[in-house]
Amino acid sequence: MNNENTTGRITAITNARVFDGEDSLGVRTVVMNGAYIESVGSAGSTGDEIPSGAAIINAEGMTLMPGLIDSHVHTDMEGLRDALKFGVTTELEMNGHWSKKQRREIAECMDMADLRTSCMGATPKGGHPTEYMNSMANPIIRMYVRLFYPTVETPEAAVKFVDKQIAAGADYIKVFIEDGSCIGFPGLAVLRDDVLKAAIEEAHRQNKLTVVHATTLDAARRAVDAGIDCLGHLFFDHGPDAALIAKLKAADVFVIPTLVTLSTAFGNSAAEFAADERVRARLDQKWLDSLSRSMNVYPQGKMENAYASIRALRDAGVDILAGSDVSDPLPILGGLAHGVSLHHELRLLTAAGLTPAEALRAATSTPARRFGLTDRGRIAPGKRADLLLVEGDPLTGISGTLSINAVWRGGSKI
Repeated sequence: MNNENTTGRITAITNARVFDGEDSLGVRTVVMNGAYIESVGSAGSTGDEIPSGAAIINAEGMTLMPGLIDSHVHTDMEGLRDALKFGVTTELEMNGHWSKKQRREIAECMDMADLRTSCMGATPKGGHPTEYMNSMANPIIRMYVRLFYPTVETPEAAVKFVDKQIAAGADYIKVFIEDGSCIGFPGLAVLRDDVLKAAIEEAHRQNKLTVVHATTLDAARRAVDAGIDCLGHLFFDHGPDAALIAKLKAADVFVIPTLVTLSTAFGNSAAEFAADERVRARLDQKWLDSLSRSMNVYPQGKMENAYASIRALRDAGVDILAGSDVSDPLPILGGLAHGVSLHHELRLLTAAGLTPAEALRAATSTPARRFGLTDRGRIAPGKRADLLLVEGDPLTGISGTLSINAVWRGGSKI
């Protein structure tokens, strides 16, 4: 795809079936003026409202929706570029080093997804995710982990750590509660309750949301009791837990289940996606190879249990957000790729029982609302022109989200 600078131009997308991030609006005309949406026509509109001189795109037989938001990634510049190829216009980083200069460059660069970040997550010495780096052959990486990887051991250190991340530009705060039992590294160090609570309270004092990495039911319970705002994964050592789900609803905690990561942890690859020409045309071989592998670190896990938990969360009114947890194309992290894995997540959410519209909300309006991204996630006047145009109607078959015709980020077509 070629980046086309449309700054200052007016573009009208006509005859498109429009999903506005919440509901299907039927056939509408959507007008972009530079980086923003100027108007959304009335149902069945003929295009009479198109401004004189506008470039016109006839999208008959297609569906226009907001650019997708992947609510859980670990990314880099290449990952951001790949994400945008698949209509993911925003990635939410959940643990990583990003300078303010890099973020300014990303905000202005229309050939990659936009970025929000937690900066680094709070973990103790010997805690997740240092085990991944310690398992690598590169001795320099192992030495970095031993000497420089930031960790917290006390409530006082947790407060300073949170303050440092916010000063570095963190949009929200990430904490880890991971003993390794479900990810192939049992015996990892875990944050103490007083340290966890101190980190959460300091984040809230500075009006920042808190996201927890927790893969077990016990860890999820600890996180909710400590006052967390978001579970960054669905626990996968247990089926639905009515008491926990009731607590989540009462505390207005939202969940990013990352079903695609559970699936690969259970031994399922994404080879079907690697073989799909709609994917192959957009990804390098190293990522196709990654999709064809699986982590297989928790083969006793059952997708049926995860699906049952999703239905219970939905029925209880707990907000569900779509996220992939994609990071690097390493053998130990197989089954994932930037951009395409969010489309996989949408399929798994519908397999769990969500309607296609509910799944699409989980990747558009719901993450925009929960993470305070007020300028995106919807097709409405004044919102950013982050848009995805696909062939057919994914509201009747969610796999249609991969039939990508065009992507716009901030009004620029890629």
